Formats: sequence, structure tokens, C-alpha cells
Amino acid sequence: MEQSQVTIAPARGKLGVLLPGLGAVSTTLIAGIELIKKGLGRPIGSLTQYGTIRLGKRTENNSPLIKDFVPLAGLDELVFGCWDLFADNAYDAAMHAGVIEPSRLEAVRTELQELRPWKAVFDQNYVRRLSGPHVKTGKNKYDLAMQLMEDIETFSGRHGTTRMVMLWCGSTEVFMELDEVHKTLRNFEDGLKNDHPAITPSMIYAYASLMSGVPFGNGAPNLTVDIPALLELADDRRVPVCGKDFKTGQTLMKTILAPALKARQLGLHGWFSSNILGNRDGDVLHDPSSFRTKEYSKLSVLEYILQPELNEELYGDYEHQVHIHYYKPRGDNKEGWDNVDIFGWLDYPMQIKINFLCRDSILAAPLMLDLVLLMDLAQRSQLSGIQEWLSFYFKSPMCASFLYPEHDLFIQLTKLKNTLRYLRGEDQITHLGIEYYQS
Repeated sequence: MEQSQVTIAPARGKLGVLLPGLGAVSTTLIAGIELIKKGLGRPIGSLTQYGTIRLGKRTENNSPLIKDFVPLAGLDELVFGCWDLFADNAYDAAMHAGVIEPSRLEAVRTELQELRPWKAVFDQNYVRRLSGPHVKTGKNKYDLAMQLMEDIETFSGRHGTTRMVMLWCGSTEVFMELDEVHKTLRNFEDGLKNDHPAITPSMIYAYASLMSGVPFGNGAPNLTVDIPALLELADDRRVPVCGKDFKTGQTLMKTILAPALKARQLGLHGWFSSNILGNRDGDVLHDPSSFRTKEYSKLSVLEYILQPELNEELYGDYEHQVHIHYYKPRGDNKEGWDNVDIFGWLDYPMQIKINFLCRDSILAAPLMLDLVLLMDLAQRSQLSGIQEWLSFYFKSPMCASFLYPEHDLFIQLTKLKNTLRYLRGEDQITHLGIEYYQS
């Protein structure tokens, strides 16, 4: 067996989890972890906690839990720090989010009340339907980045953390295209000092994270860390990054179903997607500029999975629409409705209907837990830059500029598990072992 040369540092001490945004998703993760610690809940949906990984041949029956195979931080070692444009503590924020019922939150009320957010770096020009009083001020964006770095350093000292991870859990920002200020680190730092409008708040957080040596993951479709300047910084500082946009409801269904259509060579005439949700994210996406950012993330999935340029007869002329509607009574319980028009043998038409009544934050929380633990593993394994093997968790996965992103959920899972095998010096599973050809 070819052995990996990767040395994984042990997961000793406290792991700090830094979350810009203390809304529904963040409070569901934090409250969930505290409940799980007390034996009052289970981390269902988490690959790191429930997933297994096959090692060697199927006949060897060796499939340990992932958490027993690679050295991950324990849930008891996680400590949280947050920023938000409202000063509410985590308990009040969770009550306002309304995801976990009050009777259940009561069991972890003390722990949640102790967590108070720092003032946020926020600018309403980038998230137009939100405003709040708990916001940092500074002479320029560079000064704001320095304030974030000070928060990070203070948090680490107070809690005695040995490592940290930051996950962007803030709102979807207005659509932003690559600008000259994004192309080199020098340009970017000059832009911070000159308040360049193409540098968004999420980019300021990413810069502060990387400058502090903290891995950064982007849970929204914003450009954020997916720019040459910050990728240059990640390489310079030897820090892992990943993103973007947590893959939870409707897009999760697409990345399951679209590969099946392609695998069976069934054609596609059209895919109509509609979402209704009533949480803060839905309100933000009511703004066309923020919706455009989300739409771009959602629309790209089918194009990359179906690869119409390779099979124009089946996928060269389909129509794909995505609609998101803010409907306050629904709260965090999102409904994703899909109508899929397909065609098969002799061009006979067929339809598939999907009605996914999901809980957005309940689906996102286990993804966040996995990303925290796996990004920390990447850092301890001396991996840096884009962690494409974590594409499994994102709607619009980051990858090297000369590659196209992989959206197929099952290929993504294979890449993730093969990376874990590599880190531990195990053979990667290709399903084409030499034993098939032995007489």
C-alpha cells in the first residue's frame, strides 16, 4: 500500500468556532451542540458523527465511523464566538429565530445567554433589507479588519483556544463581479485603506480570518474568499478555505436527481424551481440585488452536472428557472417546489414533481458542524488554499481557476472520503481493484 506523507497534528485543546452572523443558522448550531453535550439531542445529518468509511476490499468488512478513523475535535472542545448587527445574546437570538422551540431551549438557556455577539462589520449598501444598531465604526475598511482581528485574538486568549475556524453565516450580499481590486493582495489591501466599494463586509471578515491564520468557510453565495487576492493570502499564510453557499434544501435535491437523469441518459426539457421562506434570509433575498447572487449559485448546478456541451441532444435546450418568495408566516420552514419536464425513449415526455417541506437551519447545522471539524482537520494536516474535497457541502463549490466545479453529490462524497483515506495512508477506493483481474 502506498502510504501518505501527511502528518496530522493531534486535536488537543479548545477549538474556537467564529461565526459572523448570529441568526437562525448559527443559533441552531450552537443550541444544538449544547443540547447534544447534555444528551438532549442527536447530531443527525452530520457525516462526521454518523458516517462510515470503507477501508480495503469489501470482503474485509472494515468500515469504521469517520470520527473514529480521522482525529477530529470532540464536541465538548468547541467554543463559540459571534458577530451580529443586533446585540441580542444567543438565547434571545434563538428565541427570535424560532427554529428550536422555547421549551427545548430552556435546557441550555444559561449557556446561550453567556454568548453575546461582538459588534458587526456591516454596510447596508451590501444587504439592503437589513439594518441594526450593533455595528463597528472605523476610519476605513482596513481599520475595521484590524478590529475584527483584535476580536479574534481576544476571544482566543479568553477561552484558551489552540485552533479556530470561521464560517460566514451572514446574509447574502448584493451581486458582485470580479474587480481589479480583487486580483492581487496588494490591490486588495490598498482597497481596504481606500474604502473601495467592491470590497464587501464578508471579504473584510475573510481577510481578518486569514491574516489571523484561521481557516475560512463561506456559507453564502457571496464572492467573499473566492477572489485571487484572498486565495493568494490563504496560500501565503498556509490556511485552508472553502465555500460557497451551504447546500441544504432544493439544491440538495437537484444534486441528487440530476446525476440520476444523466446516468440513465434521460433528456431534460425544463426545470422550474420555486421557494417560499419567511426567515431573515428570505427577507434579504426579497431585494433583487441579493437575489441575483443567490440565483447565480442555484442556476449553475444543472449546467455543470448535465454538461450540455457534451450531449446537446439531451441537455442542449432545457429551460431552468429559480424563484424565491418571502412569505413571513412560513418562518424558517422553507418549502421548495420543483417541476421537472423530462423525456425518454422515442422522445415521450414525462414529469417529476418534488415538494420538499424542509427546515432550512435544521439542514444547515450539521453541515456547519462537519465543516468546522473537517476544516480544522485540514489545517492540522497542513493543507492550505481551496479545499475542493469539501464541495459536498456547497451549492457553488470553489475550485482552481483552471477546473470546473463538481456538483454531483455522489462524486463529491467519493472525493471527500478518498481525501480522508489519503490523509490516513489508506488506499483510495476506485472500484477497479487488481483482484478483479486475478485468475
